[in-house]
Amino acid sequence: MNLFDKIPSQPSHSAKDPLHALTMVGAPLAERMRPRSLDELAGQEHLVGPGKPLRVQIERDDASSMIFWGPPGVGKTTLAKIVAETTRASFIEFSAVTSGIKEIKQVMADAARAAEMHSRTILFVDEIHRFNKAQQDAFLPYVERGAIRLIGATTENPSFEIISALLSRCRVYVLEPLKEDQIVTLLRRALADRERGLGSLSLTAGEDALELIANYSSGDCRSAYNAIEVAAQLVQDDRKITKSIAAEAIQKRVLMYDRQGEEHFNLISALHKSVRNSDPDAALYWLGRMLAGGEDPLYLARRIVRMAIEDIGLAAPEALNLCLSAKDTYDFLGSPEGELALAEAVVYLALAPKSNSVYVAFGAVRDEIEHTRQEPVPLHLRNAPTKLMKELGYSDGYRYAHDEEGKVAGMDCLPESLKGRRWYQPTQEGREKLLAQRLEEIRRIRALKRS
Repeated sequence: MNLFDKIPSQPSHSAKDPLHALTMVGAPLAERMRPRSLDELAGQEHLVGPGKPLRVQIERDDASSMIFWGPPGVGKTTLAKIVAETTRASFIEFSAVTSGIKEIKQVMADAARAAEMHSRTILFVDEIHRFNKAQQDAFLPYVERGAIRLIGATTENPSFEIISALLSRCRVYVLEPLKEDQIVTLLRRALADRERGLGSLSLTAGEDALELIANYSSGDCRSAYNAIEVAAQLVQDDRKITKSIAAEAIQKRVLMYDRQGEEHFNLISALHKSVRNSDPDAALYWLGRMLAGGEDPLYLARRIVRMAIEDIGLAAPEALNLCLSAKDTYDFLGSPEGELALAEAVVYLALAPKSNSVYVAFGAVRDEIEHTRQEPVPLHLRNAPTKLMKELGYSDGYRYAHDEEGKVAGMDCLPESLKGRRWYQPTQEGREKLLAQRLEEIRRIRALKRS
C-alpha cells in the first residue's frame, strides 16, 4: 500500500465520485445507506448534536486523534468517514483483524512524506483493540508529530485495550446503541430511498414489522438493515413486509456479548450484585442473558459457588452445597436441562439470608499478615514429639479443650502481640445468628476461666 497512489484532490470515499459509485453496486444495504453527513446521522445526539463536543471538533476541523468506543452498528466507521469528508483529507482504512505491523509502518512512512507536501492523512483503524502493544506503539511517533490523524474504533473498553501512551494522545468518544424509534426511522428511509436503498422495489412495511426488527436488533443499525434486506427478498405479491415476514428474516435476536470483553464483565457484575441485593428476578434475567450470549455455563457455575461463599456465607451454609450440586447437575445433564439447576441455585442465593462476615474477616486477616511481622507460634500450641522439644518448653501450658468444662479452655491461641484481636464479627442473619450466640457463650466461658 502506497499512500502517494491514493492522494486525491477530493476525499477518496466521496459519494459524488463515479469510482465510489461503482463500488457501491451490489454492496450491502447497510453500506449503501451509510450517512454522508452529520445531518443524516441517526443517534449520538450527545456527541454530534448542536454545540456538542464531537460536532464542534469536526466543524472546527480540529486535527486531534480520537477513539470511538461503542457497540457494533452504531456509526463508528460512519463518523470516521464524515470526519475525512469534512477535513478534505486522504482517508485510509485499516482493519486490525487483517493488517500487520509491516503494513502499518509502510503507511506511516508514506503519511510522513505526504505531510511534508502539506497533504493531510486520516488513518482509520477498525477494531484497534485487536492490535497488540508493539503494533499500537508504531502509531505513537506519527500521531505526536501530526503526520497522521488517527481515528480508532473499538467495541472494547479503551482503558483496558489501548496502551496508555496512545490513549493519552486521543480523545475518547463513547457511542451509544441506537434507540428503537431511531432504527425504525432509518428503516423507513431505506425503504423510500430509490438511489441507495430499496425504493425501486416499491415495498411497504407494517409499523409492527419495523418495530419488531428494531427491537430485535438491540441497537445495532447494521443488523436492522441486514434484516430488512432479507425481508425484502421474502415479500409476497402484495409487496408488503409483514410482521411474520420480519420474524422470519430475523430468525434470532442479536445479543451484544463478548466472552472475553467488557460486556462479559458487565453482565457477571450485574448477576452477582442482583443476587447480593436479594432480587431473584433480576438475577434470573442476567443469568439468562449470559447463557443466551454463549457464556460457558461452567464459568457461571463457578461464579455462583463464589457468590454462595462471599455473600451468603454462614447465614445459610447449605447454599454452598446446593451450588456445588448445581454444578454437578450441569456436568451430568449438560445444556439446556442443566441450566435449570443453575437457575435454581441463583434464585436460592437471591432469597437466602446474607452474610459476608467470613469474607470480611478473612480479608482483614490477610491484610494483617501482609503488614505485620511473622509471629512465632506460641510454645503451648506446638507439639513436642522429641525430648529436646519438651526441654525447650514446647507444649507447656497446653490445655486439652475436650477435658475442659464447656469444651473451652482459657488459654490464648494467638501470638502475644495479637492477643485480643477479633476479626470475625458474625451477623444476626439466618443461621449465623445462632453462631453469634455460640461465639458470645464461648467468650463468656473463656473470660470466666481466665479470671
